[in-house]
Amino acid sequence: MKLIVFCLFTIYCCSLVKASTMEHKKLKEVLRELKMLKSNLPNTELMMNTPPKDIEDCCCLTALTCFRETLLEHFGISGKYQKKLYKSLNHTLTVSTFGLNFCNTETSTTNCSTCHSHPKENASEFFNRLESLVQRVRLFQIYFRKLYIKY
Repeated sequence: MKLIVFCLFTIYCCSLVKASTMEHKKLKEVLRELKMLKSNLPNTELMMNTPPKDIEDCCCLTALTCFRETLLEHFGISGKYQKKLYKSLNHTLTVSTFGLNFCNTETSTTNCSTCHSHPKENASEFFNRLESLVQRVRLFQIYFRKLYIKY
């Protein structure tokens, strides 16, 4: 009986590591697509609602939603790079990674600002902050995966 429980636990742990590897790859893909879009950006002076640099951990998913909505609103998904980036930001693996609960309480997400309340910045700053947020979440994800494997 103990052997069966141990085997099931081992399979469960392996599946968690594989899932976090897939999330890591998806975040790398988002960063790659973001860099491609930034390098082919036609109008860098376009003013867009941009979440701040110092987003609280509880508000990462709200910020991702704001970035997605603003990207769709100002660029649409007509271009090749815009479409790929929007799809990657909307992918369930990306959303689940951003949705990691770093908060202690459920009500702490109510303190997050709405998208339209953020100040407008130019497109270059918008994409720099999106890149910064993705990198930050990616580092959290790597840290927690190492912590999980260690223990």
